[in-house]
Amino acid sequence: MSARSWIAPVVERLRTANPYAVDSALAALVLFAVSLQWIFPDDGDVRLTWQGWLIGAATAVPLVWRRKAPFATAWAVSVATPAQAVYHAPPPDVMYGGMVVLYTMATLGKPWQRRVMLVGWLVGVSLTMLHKEDPQPFEYAFHLLSVVCAYGFGVLARVQRAYTAELEDRARRLERERAADTARAIAQERSRIARDMHDILAHAVSLMVVQAEAGPVVVRSDPARAEAAFDAIAAAGRDAMAQLRRILGVLKEPQGKGGSWRLPQPGVAELPGLVRQVGESTGLRVQLRTSGTPRPLPPDTEVAAFRVVQEALTNTVKHAQATSATVELDWTEDELTLTITDDGRGPGSGQGGHGLIGIRERAAACGGSARVGRGPEGGFRVVVRLPAAVDRQAALG
Repeated sequence: MSARSWIAPVVERLRTANPYAVDSALAALVLFAVSLQWIFPDDGDVRLTWQGWLIGAATAVPLVWRRKAPFATAWAVSVATPAQAVYHAPPPDVMYGGMVVLYTMATLGKPWQRRVMLVGWLVGVSLTMLHKEDPQPFEYAFHLLSVVCAYGFGVLARVQRAYTAELEDRARRLERERAADTARAIAQERSRIARDMHDILAHAVSLMVVQAEAGPVVVRSDPARAEAAFDAIAAAGRDAMAQLRRILGVLKEPQGKGGSWRLPQPGVAELPGLVRQVGESTGLRVQLRTSGTPRPLPPDTEVAAFRVVQEALTNTVKHAQATSATVELDWTEDELTLTITDDGRGPGSGQGGHGLIGIRERAAACGGSARVGRGPEGGFRVVVRLPAAVDRQAALG
């Protein structure tokens, strides 16, 4: 078993243990170490009296409160240590209590307290050594280095603690940011799915209602036309079911290895089929006009363009009582402009609601814009500008 494998659990247990219990054990250990020099004195040394032992105990007992009152504890040990050295000549071989309080001050003390203690101990050790008979240079070096090393270990511990606290705080911030990003992504996905379902169902139901209303009128006079109306209803229902299955599949099915389990979302290329379907199903004369050179769009912009036209035509069928509509695609280097115009009753007809809100949201989500209102020659007009792939990032900010 390596040293690290058993040291780490011990250190972790000491960190989580009762501070008073740990510091009391430390004070007892220091008191025992201080007493060794008196229990086993060097040849020629005078044995310490009980008064001297009490002074030595004063360098260890205050360590019990070293974390609750570090500066007061440091002062108590700082006074008792030179008193012990003067009373019990020569000074103690190792300043156990002093090294503990220097480490504690470097770890927990305020900046000015740390500086006062470090300078005070360096000066105090030098002056105290003068009371020893024939002090050797190496003894000065040993005690001064003991002070510096104890203080240095405390500085390292403080820096390590601050670094660990910063990492933990950063981890908590990242976790909060990740949770917020996840919540935003969930909200955006729910909003997207709600818009898609609204567009799909509103479009399909509008076509089905128009055909269902026309069917009974011609069922006896023109059976072929009635049959075509019912076929259109069935086709609209099947198309709506297919698109809803595609959307809901995202929520409950994991993606396959090749990513081929999900059908592609409709885009600009499907607009001719949409225009043709609306014209054939409702009798509305719909024209599709294209100007400029088509260029690639991001996938979500492709879907947004299709849904915008779909929702605008659905509003025309449901609310405008129009006889004709025009869908214009104007391609430029920077953007695609969609203009849907009808000859219906115009904005006073009650058009709007969730459909137009969805159009604005789809445009804004892609970095574009939407304008709706009365057309130049009456009727109703929807103008949506969607940025091309090159300018999408700038449009989104």
